[in-house]
Amino acid sequence: MSLFPTPSQPNAPQAKRPLADRMRPETLEEFAGQLHLLAPGKPLRQQIERDELHSMILWGPPGSGKTTLATIIAKKTKSDFVRFSAVLAGIREIKEVMAAAEKSRHYGRRTVLFVDEIHRFNKAQQDAFLPYVERGDIVLIGATTENPSFEVIAALLSRAKVYMLSALSTDETVTLLRRAIADAERGIAREKPIISDELLRQIAVFSNGDARAAYNTLETAVTAAPRDAEGRAPINEAVVEDAIQRKMLLYDKSGEEHFNLISALHKSVRNSDADAALYWLGRMLEAGEDPLYIARRLMRMASEDIGLAEPGALAVTVAAMQAVHFMGMPEADLALAEAAVYLALAPKSNALYMGYGEVKADARGTLAEPVPFHLRNPVTGLMANVGYGRGYQYAHDAPEHLTDMPCLPENLQNRRYYRPTDEGFEKKLKEKLMAIGEWKRKRSQ
Repeated sequence: MSLFPTPSQPNAPQAKRPLADRMRPETLEEFAGQLHLLAPGKPLRQQIERDELHSMILWGPPGSGKTTLATIIAKKTKSDFVRFSAVLAGIREIKEVMAAAEKSRHYGRRTVLFVDEIHRFNKAQQDAFLPYVERGDIVLIGATTENPSFEVIAALLSRAKVYMLSALSTDETVTLLRRAIADAERGIAREKPIISDELLRQIAVFSNGDARAAYNTLETAVTAAPRDAEGRAPINEAVVEDAIQRKMLLYDKSGEEHFNLISALHKSVRNSDADAALYWLGRMLEAGEDPLYIARRLMRMASEDIGLAEPGALAVTVAAMQAVHFMGMPEADLALAEAAVYLALAPKSNALYMGYGEVKADARGTLAEPVPFHLRNPVTGLMANVGYGRGYQYAHDAPEHLTDMPCLPENLQNRRYYRPTDEGFEKKLKEKLMAIGEWKRKRSQ
């Protein structure tokens, strides 16, 4: 008998467990998504099938299958599986589990220790795993929704491989929902649900790549649906709206409507139509679009279509993104609305966009000359001896705070990328550039 519960041991009667738990995949063949990691021939798939496990960090959004994948790995490799929550456990609990795992290894049993939300462990708690990971007492599988580069200590990262999981696509989520509808043992086939493909797709869109959320919505809808004379549960749009607690709008049909709406928002901002920008923003938010996606696109608009004509535009959009992070929805909807209207009414310039496009073309299409010696920093004596920094002119020592020192590579001398317009603040920048150019012209004469 194992010291630890195995993945196959249920912790509640089947009928009482949530649909998302009952439908949890038990094999790699049932697992949906993550083909970049688990398709036949991929390194992680091969390691699992060859039973050549190593410690790893699974990084991905909620509902992407981190816990499920860890459970399958333990079952496939016939390992003891211990699930650990970083929210509930401390160093004492860690050491108790590690001691049991060490004993288990002496009897030829391997322990897969799954640490949910590993980013919530502090440095001391994460340090407690290190000797056991190094000795091979455990195979550590950590799950996190946060970037492990910032949240997991370097010593642990160096001993574990990071695998990045993606949110499920709409099609992958629909596949899971259909599987639940057809499954009489673990799913809801006995409830005889009747639901259109379009409504299944809408549930998948609203789940935003989270399989657990999609299952929960479907289960709620089936429970709420009135039964007909034959005991079937026909699910209509109103039932699904009640289940997700919001009105459904046409959105993301094969991905096209998603791009149509963000295009409409962007072009309305570019055309300085504040009313249209507000409307398309509202359409996206009310249809369930990820507010952080909208915030990212607003930041892009601030740089692409406004730029230095109104330098505050980027700051406003960054503040809106932070409001989404800090407050969440629906409270942050007005912050996004404020940013959209601000961008629409700001002076417009694509000078930065055009200039950077020319920079990219030159960077890719011209010889990548080395940095001129006078622009290099002589960090060591050797560098100074070979000429690093020789000829550098310190602008602050010059009367006009300007020098005629060239700063572009020789093959790009006199190249102009940034051409400001007469819009907003850029008019002042244009005057400044013209004055600098006139000063340099006089110096050259």
